[in-house]
Amino acid sequence: MSMTTGSDRGENDIVKDAWMLQLMTHHVGRTDMNKLIMNYLVTEGFKEAAEKFSAESGVEPSVNLDTLDDRIRIRQAVMDGRIMEAVSIINSLYPELLDNDRYLFFRLQQQHLIELIKRKELEPALEFAQNKLSERVEENPNVLPELEKTLALLAFEKPEMSPFGDLLHPSQRQKVASEVNSAILETDSTPRLANLIKLLLWAQEELDKRKISFPHLTNIAEGSIGDS
Repeated sequence: MSMTTGSDRGENDIVKDAWMLQLMTHHVGRTDMNKLIMNYLVTEGFKEAAEKFSAESGVEPSVNLDTLDDRIRIRQAVMDGRIMEAVSIINSLYPELLDNDRYLFFRLQQQHLIELIKRKELEPALEFAQNKLSERVEENPNVLPELEKTLALLAFEKPEMSPFGDLLHPSQRQKVASEVNSAILETDSTPRLANLIKLLLWAQEELDKRKISFPHLTNIAEGSIGDS
């Protein structure tokens, strides 16, 4: 893509070359970066990865890693599709969490319904939706579209090939596991890396609102920056 000339731009617009030059002048030290990574691993509950990273980098975790075990148990139960077991552990360790966060409770029950559909247990799935999830809809009618999308999987012989097949993908379990983990953590324990990404996306959105042309971060995972 060719760069437009200065005459075609507003005075506040930034070309990619100038943008990259500015980025290169700001150095993040290895120690600070390692601490940021460790904070993410600890907050997200990746105990084994945190232990290995600590051994390799020399960065000590901010908490005793053994305290992550409870969150790991819950995460693993969700990732294995053992949703009701995860709910039982949550209620045992954090008895007020699901009472106070009814949407999270819906998300867990929705995931249990998805697991029943995955196992082709259609009658139990319908019964669970009628007896349990209907209560969540009564509490919060806004969740009805999500429930309807989940139930729509029952209409397809191969639900994984349906327009709603993404609900059956392992990434769906990952989403729910992350939502549970985030709810367990206190607000000020949000991973610093996640906060930085949110701040970056917010800044890009604000610049877009002001119609300032600048090179966008187009792929967070790869760190790709496009032309302005």
